[in-house]
Amino acid sequence: MGPRGVLAQAENIVQRNAYWSIGAGIVPLPVFDIVVITGVQLKMLRELSALYGAPFREDVAKKAVMSLMVGVGGVGVGGVLGISLLKLVPVVGAFVGVASVPILSGMLAYAVGRTFIMHFESGGTLLDFDPRAMHEYFRREYAGARDVVVALHKDGGSPGRGRAG
Repeated sequence: MGPRGVLAQAENIVQRNAYWSIGAGIVPLPVFDIVVITGVQLKMLRELSALYGAPFREDVAKKAVMSLMVGVGGVGVGGVLGISLLKLVPVVGAFVGVASVPILSGMLAYAVGRTFIMHFESGGTLLDFDPRAMHEYFRREYAGARDVVVALHKDGGSPGRGRAG
């Protein structure tokens, strides 16, 4: 399979896992949704690593993802966690949490996936990933992810449907 075929498969992996992250964000239990979202991102990195023939270590993947998300500030881990905890507030909090967490979690998954695609495409592995060097790229991907994720969410949020990329 040519380089474009691998890239297309990688983009499909990211899109599919962004769908799963959208679904995980709907989980009504505060903080549990974050655990599920993190699991989806680790699954995505495992799939991308396998596609690119790169070794996968869960502990390294967790650190890399957390470092990237912390780097985007309030909209990263802290933002999703804060909105997740809003689900504890009757009616309004639950509405805001269920409306916001799916989009934010999908955006984070999309940006993480796109960042790792770029890293793997340039010959990198999970083991030599430098989150600090990738922060700016990740921020750009995150900023551009909203429109993509909103379109995925409107498309039904089911894994395997919609457009790649």
